[in-house]
Amino acid sequence: MALPACAVRAFEPPRQPERGAPARTTCPRQHSRVEAELAASRPGSVAASVRAGPPRGVSHGFHSQPLLDKPRKASSSLAGAACAPLFALLSRGRRRRMHVLRRRWDLGSLCRVLLTRGLAALGHSLKHVLGAIFSKIFGPLASVGNMDEKSNKLLLALVMLFLFAVIVLQYVCPGTECQLLRLQAFTSPVPDPYRSEDESSARFVPRYNFTRGDLLRKVDFDIKGDDLIVFLHIQKTGGTTFGRHLVRNIQLEQPCECRVGQKKCTCHRPGKRETWLFSRFSTGWSCGLHADWTELTSCVPSVVDGKRDARLRPSRNFHYITILRDPVSRYLSEWRHVQRGATWKASLHVCDGRPPTSEELPSCYTGDDWSGCPLKEFMDCPYNLANNRQVRMLSDLTLVGCYNLSVMPEKQRNKVLLESAKSNLKHMAFFGLTEFQRKTQYLFEKTFNMNFISPFTQYNTTRASSVEINEEIQKRIEGLNFLDMELYSYAKDLFLQRYQFMRQKEHQEARRKRQEQRKFLKGRLLQTHFQSQGQGQSQNPNQNQSQNPNSNANQNLTQNLMQNLTQSSSQKQNWESLKQNSGKEQNDNTSNGTNDYIGSVEKWR
Repeated sequence: MALPACAVRAFEPPRQPERGAPARTTCPRQHSRVEAELAASRPGSVAASVRAGPPRGVSHGFHSQPLLDKPRKASSSLAGAACAPLFALLSRGRRRRMHVLRRRWDLGSLCRVLLTRGLAALGHSLKHVLGAIFSKIFGPLASVGNMDEKSNKLLLALVMLFLFAVIVLQYVCPGTECQLLRLQAFTSPVPDPYRSEDESSARFVPRYNFTRGDLLRKVDFDIKGDDLIVFLHIQKTGGTTFGRHLVRNIQLEQPCECRVGQKKCTCHRPGKRETWLFSRFSTGWSCGLHADWTELTSCVPSVVDGKRDARLRPSRNFHYITILRDPVSRYLSEWRHVQRGATWKASLHVCDGRPPTSEELPSCYTGDDWSGCPLKEFMDCPYNLANNRQVRMLSDLTLVGCYNLSVMPEKQRNKVLLESAKSNLKHMAFFGLTEFQRKTQYLFEKTFNMNFISPFTQYNTTRASSVEINEEIQKRIEGLNFLDMELYSYAKDLFLQRYQFMRQKEHQEARRKRQEQRKFLKGRLLQTHFQSQGQGQSQNPNQNQSQNPNSNANQNLTQNLMQNLTQSSSQKQNWESLKQNSGKEQNDNTSNGTNDYIGSVEKWR
C-alpha cells in the first residue's frame, strides 16, 4: 500500500533551503512565518490564502487549511488532497465545532483590541481636556516655555493624591454607612422629622384646656420590679405594628426572645422568669381576642398572679397603653378586613362576669363569615360592632349595663360612654396615634424612658386609602361613628399638646444645661487665674507688701473667692446629688416652664 506524499515527506531528512531563500532560523515561530511569507509570494499557491501562523495555544495543523465543510476545488492536485490535515478526516460536527472555536477566538481578540484602543483614546482625550483646564487655571502663574511640563506634573500629582485619599478612605471605612455620610455631607441639613410628619405646621390651635398633670406623662416604670405594661389592642389601628415594635425593636437589658415562625415572644424581666409586657405578642390573647378596657381591668390581675391570694399578690402598677386611628380610615379598613373573611368570633365580650346573650348582641350575618359583603350592607347593619368601636373598647361598659340597651336611653348612654372613654384615655400611661408614628415613638420613649432601636415608619398608603368613596358615603360613615369622631378630636388635641409640652420642656432643659456649663467653665477660668496670682504673691511676699500696703485684704478676698469657686465646682461635678437636694428649685423652674406653655396656649387662642 502506497503511503501519501505527506507521510513519506515526514520520514525524509530536512530539505535544504532553495537558492535565494533566507536561511532557516532556530525559532520555529519565526521560521514558520518566513515560510508562510514565501509561500504567499508565489502566484497560484494554496498557502497564499492561508494564515501565516496559528494563534498562541492552537496547534499548527488546525490552521493549515480553512475550516470549511465544502469539498476541495477541482484544481487541487491529488498530492494536495493527500496532504490534507488529519482534522479534515473528522466528522462534519467536529469540524463545525472547531470552526466555531476559531471564530470565538477571533471575536475575543477583536474585542480586546477595541477595548484597549478605546481606553487609550479616552485617556488621551481626558489628558488633553484636563491639561487645557489646568492651563487656563494655572496659566498666569507658569512660564510660557515650561507650561506643558509643569501642568503635566501638577496634574499627575493631583491625580495621585486623589487616588491615595480614596484608597485610605475605603480602608478606614469600607461600609455603606460612611458612604451615606459622604452623600449627606453634600446635601441640605435634614429637617425635623416630627414637624413634617403629618404635612401640617408644628404649631396648632388647641381646643381643650389641660392641666400640667395631664400634659406631663412620665412613668417610673421599673422593669426589674413588678410593674406591667398592658397593651389594649383595638382592631385596625396599627396595633399589630406597634406590638411588634414592643417585642422586637426596643433596647432592653434582656431583649425579648422571638423565634422564627412563632408570633409570641418571651419577654422576661432581667434575672426573672416573669413577663413585663401583657400583649398579643408576649402573652397572647389571654383575656380574649381584642379584649377591651372592661375585660382587661378585671382579667389581667387574675391572669398574671394566677390563683394567688390577693393579700399575697405584689403591689403591681398596671400601665395601660393603646393606639387610636382616624375613625373613617379605621372603619373602611375593618370593612376590607371583614370582606377577606375576618369575623373575630373568638372575642368574649365579657362584662360584669358574663358574655352578652344573642338578644343583646345579635349577629349581622348568618353564614360562617361575612366575606364579600358590600360597603352598603356593612353600614346598614345596626348591630355592627365596627360602629363607634374605639369609644366602646375604651369605656367602662359596666356604667351603662354592658350590652343591655334597655338600661338607659340611647342619648344618655352615648354621653356616659364618651365621657368614660375620654377619662380612661386621659389617665392612661400612654396612647399614640396611627397618623403620627414618629411623635408616637417620641412620647413613648419620654414616658417610659425606653428607647427604640430603629425609628418608626409612617405609611401613608394603606388598604383604607385605596378605597374611593364620595362625600355622601363619608358623611354617613362619620355619622355612624360620631362618638369616635369626637373622641379622636379630643385625643388628637391632647396628643399634640403633650408632644409640644415635652418638646418645649426638652429645649428648656438643654438651654439650662448649656448655661450651667458656661458658668462652670467661667468659674474654672477665674479659679485658675486667682490661683496663679496667689502663687505669685506667695513667692514674693516682701515685694508685694512693699508695693501694696493692702495686700492682706486682697489675699483674704482672693481666698474667699477661691473657696466659693471651689464649692461651686464641686457642686457642678456632683450634679446628681444637687438635683436631689434642690427639688424645690426644680419644681419652681418646671412650674415656670408650664406657665410659659399655658400662656402660649392662651395666646394661640
